[in-house]
Amino acid sequence: MNSVIDGDGAWTVDQADGLRRLFARTGCVVLPLVSNPHVQSSGVAVERLTAVLALQGRKTLVVDAGETSPPPDEASVLGLAPCIEHLSPTIAYLAAKGLPRRFVDTRGSAAHLLDELTRLVPDAQAVLLHASAADLVRLCTGRTLRPMVLSCEEPESVKHAYAGMKLLVQRSGWKRFDLVMMGPDRSERMASIAATLGECADQFVGACLHDWAGIDELGPPQQPPGAALRRLVAAHFHAESRGAAASWQRDSATGLATSGPQS
Repeated sequence: MNSVIDGDGAWTVDQADGLRRLFARTGCVVLPLVSNPHVQSSGVAVERLTAVLALQGRKTLVVDAGETSPPPDEASVLGLAPCIEHLSPTIAYLAAKGLPRRFVDTRGSAAHLLDELTRLVPDAQAVLLHASAADLVRLCTGRTLRPMVLSCEEPESVKHAYAGMKLLVQRSGWKRFDLVMMGPDRSERMASIAATLGECADQFVGACLHDWAGIDELGPPQQPPGAALRRLVAAHFHAESRGAAASWQRDSATGLATSGPQS
């Protein structure tokens, strides 16, 4: 690999491309979940998505860096390895609120954080990355991903979800999204909000809402994840197997925009 370091100590494009090829061979898929401070049950969303990945038998690293997520352990200033909790044989977890900004280099990129985390958990098949839209750009800029936008039925959360999509389109060029809606089971309002967000994304920022799924935030923890949520997550891996995935490489899921039922 043709690797050099410039005068600012930043990696060159050649080295970054080499790293992307290296991680592409591991089959590690990044699932970005755009955080939303107006969704009080965001932790439930992270848990449910993690449960889907566990049911699929995938070794998952959860990087929880949203606005309301817990901060990393104080030991993170010395190294990240002691801060990663291995909750089960298939789930590793890192509390990471504010952590991406600590890894920003002179070019505004925090990609080195994910490089380091995948080095520490080399057998991870999926990275569930819960972070703000701005931090997702810092962590994954230059890669083609299909972020999952988080919202609930509250108007402020819907506004924040749309603002997140707009920021990601403007700063990263990502134009395909999924929607994860938190709310009461079988709420008809979820479908209406999903349709409205999809129309706004299409008309005003040229983006496509690919699929959506609802999560019953009051459902018991032992309740199996709904079919729509399982389908939404599985689509990211199915797309990768076709060579067009939202993976660590630079690929993105393809397909026509669809509206999915709630779970």
